[in-house]
Amino acid sequence: MLALQFELRSELEATVPPEARGVPRDGVAMLVSDRATNVHRSVLFSDLPELLRAGDLLVVNDSQTLPAALPARFGGVSFSLHLSAHIAGHLWTVEPRTDSALQPATVTLPGEGRAELLAQTDEKHRRLWYARMDLPVSAFEYLQRYGKPIRYSYVRADWPLEMYQTIFARKPGSAEMPSAARPFTLRTLNRLARRNISIVPITLHCGVASAERHEPPAAEWMDISPATAARINAAADGGNRTIAVGTSVVRALESAADRHERVTAFTGWTEHIVDGNYRPLAADGLLTGFHEPCASHLALLEAFCRPTFLRVAYSAAIGARMLWHEFGDVHLIL
Repeated sequence: MLALQFELRSELEATVPPEARGVPRDGVAMLVSDRATNVHRSVLFSDLPELLRAGDLLVVNDSQTLPAALPARFGGVSFSLHLSAHIAGHLWTVEPRTDSALQPATVTLPGEGRAELLAQTDEKHRRLWYARMDLPVSAFEYLQRYGKPIRYSYVRADWPLEMYQTIFARKPGSAEMPSAARPFTLRTLNRLARRNISIVPITLHCGVASAERHEPPAAEWMDISPATAARINAAADGGNRTIAVGTSVVRALESAADRHERVTAFTGWTEHIVDGNYRPLAADGLLTGFHEPCASHLALLEAFCRPTFLRVAYSAAIGARMLWHEFGDVHLIL
């Protein structure tokens, strides 16, 4: 059970992108939580360069969001099929978004596509299924033709895929946007560079994050290049901080960190769990969004700060009427 419980009121849910509210990407609010002083203050994300130190290293996720929601039909019932992760060949993990009881079966998709539901992945992730995708073209081409970005009920309308991409998106594969980096703009990058704050990429393809009913995160594919690992280790050797931009980056870094706090190059699947029982070995700070009660991402934050500290931070965010979810505000923990 997570230590932090709170009520997320509907007025604190970001229902549209900030651009639709007349706010530029880098104009969203940011809560800054300083663990050394126990001070929490509200600023704008555009203040980020002035809040970091020369020599700090930001690690970002360069995974690109897929239009991973497909219209599906089985047994006279229409529902949305969310593609979560590509395993190999035609094999994916998927989430059928239906309350109907499912069993191994073939689901009808548009354009003569089919998804053969094979079996639930495991007891910890019973909403996820292994599926063999039988499509007339490659899965990525098929998704571009028929898919939409995954959208949950708090987002009131469909938005184009570019609204679900970050400035760092390069490698297609995420079911959902690694949204902590969404506020970054070219203006932000230029100001960071002028202050000698560097950025390096990792890749972690984010799976579906729906429900999160105390569920541990499912396995996700990641890649940390030798060059990125070397930059992270050099920052540590120079006494500089490594700031993870997003919980996906934390998971990747900690998956590749050894007991000597060195990051090694790694490509493959990670099932690594970061929570309050874990001490981060590679990430010194974190930029993230605001997470729902009972979310596994919220448990990850407890690796960086005590539950009491986190409780005060979230009370400050609620008091400042900050916004939750992928189109919301952000939280910098230093």
